Amino acid sequence: MKIQIKNRYNSNIIWDGEVTDIRDAVQQAVKAEANLSWANLSWANLYGANLTGANLSWANLFDVDLSGTNLSGANLYKANLSGANLSGANLYKANLFDVDLSKADLSGANLSGIFLTGANLTNIKTKNK
Repeated sequence: MKIQIKNRYNSNIIWDGEVTDIRDAVQQAVKAEANLSWANLSWANLYGANLTGANLSWANLFDVDLSGTNLSGANLYKANLSGANLSGANLYKANLFDVDLSKADLSGANLSGIFLTGANLTNIKTKNK
């Protein structure tokens, strides 16, 4: 099916292609080195995706399932990750400057070498209960 990834503010198409689902679309876009800055991916299921080195600055990732996802080296500057599930995600050396992680689940995530300057960490979950 044809899936389009659009800009969160003006709905311009950032990437489009024939893929099976949104997870595949985002992975294909990252593989093609598409600039996903400002992308609207809210509520997407990206479980286990390989997003190594992705540029997701300013992206809307509200309530996204990123559990088990590889985001090592990703640029998430100013991204909205409020309510996102990042449990078990690999965030090694990801740029999280000024990111909104409020109510996000970071249980079991690899947070080595991340940059959190200015990040909103209100009500984050960091341990499995």
